[in-house]
Amino acid sequence: MKITDVRAHLLAIPSKETDFPPAWALRDFYQVIVEIRTDEGITGYGDAFGYFVPHATAAVVNNVLKPMIMGADPTRISSLQEQMYRQTHLAGRYGITTFAISGVDIALWDIAGKCAGLPLYRLLGGVKDTKVPAYASLPRYGNLDKLKAAALHAYGSGFDTLKLHQLDVESLKTVRQAVGDEARLMMDINCAWSPEQALEKAQEFAPYNLHWLEEPIWPPEDFASLARLGYQTEMPLAAGENACTAYQFKAMLDAEAVTYIQPSVTKVGGISEWRKVAVLAEAYNVQVAPHSPYFGPGLLATAHLVATTPCAEMVEYYYADLEASVFKEPPKLEKGHMLFPEGPGLGLEIDPGILEHYRIVS
Repeated sequence: MKITDVRAHLLAIPSKETDFPPAWALRDFYQVIVEIRTDEGITGYGDAFGYFVPHATAAVVNNVLKPMIMGADPTRISSLQEQMYRQTHLAGRYGITTFAISGVDIALWDIAGKCAGLPLYRLLGGVKDTKVPAYASLPRYGNLDKLKAAALHAYGSGFDTLKLHQLDVESLKTVRQAVGDEARLMMDINCAWSPEQALEKAQEFAPYNLHWLEEPIWPPEDFASLARLGYQTEMPLAAGENACTAYQFKAMLDAEAVTYIQPSVTKVGGISEWRKVAVLAEAYNVQVAPHSPYFGPGLLATAHLVATTPCAEMVEYYYADLEASVFKEPPKLEKGHMLFPEGPGLGLEIDPGILEHYRIVS
């Protein structure tokens, strides 16, 4: 089998209007869907991170990675990933190049599953159940009433674990009072604070029993300050969505910086690198709580990985709707769990019509 084509589809799919639209959401949600075709008619799809840099990520796939792997055997995933890393390292080991490699790697694994005629989770070792726990990841709201409405809507839909992207204690207090003490709550700060500000805010949040406080400190690679914050507050901390490759995660783990590490399959280096990070987490006795606020192959890949990784906790499910799904049938959720599709590879079929309709012409 040989690779005959590689293409990044750059999509912009509008958000669907709801009764509580987030103030921070862009009108369009950008997706970089990677398609790899083979001479045996098997096509794989991946997902490369591109929230704010979609054109750049797509350009690396189309102009840099494609010439490297054209004509190669797509089942040689490890060697192809190593080749892509080595031949792009002068452009930067982390960031956009690794985002692009992630999308290609996911597509290669999708091909592997389709070649075997098996869902990805079976290739990775099988699962105990046909569903995996998920939590609702709420966008940031500038209005407390809309935040409360969104939280209650998610909780009423069966999600007993919610993540907020707010920065203030009043938002946390409002949601805690709305959903009660039984719900698990997390706060994602998106690296907004200095170490001193993080300590002050963590102390304010303490009465509301956070399951974890996520990425409170700028810069995200300041693992020493994260570790110190954890010792000072005894609050569970989570980080890692901005880390690429297992080497950055090893530095985080060596620093004893967090309780939960958060590899993102569309940023870390794909399925192959995510699995390396999971092995590290198991060796360091740390839980994996992956970053996955996606709507395409990245979400499916994360679900397969969580279900087959003993130290992984939950799938992050972005609690917002898009106008259309890239899949012919969108992923199914039921009472706070994501159900596994039984199709080969990632399990769901991409809709070519959606790729064409929502494609951005560069």
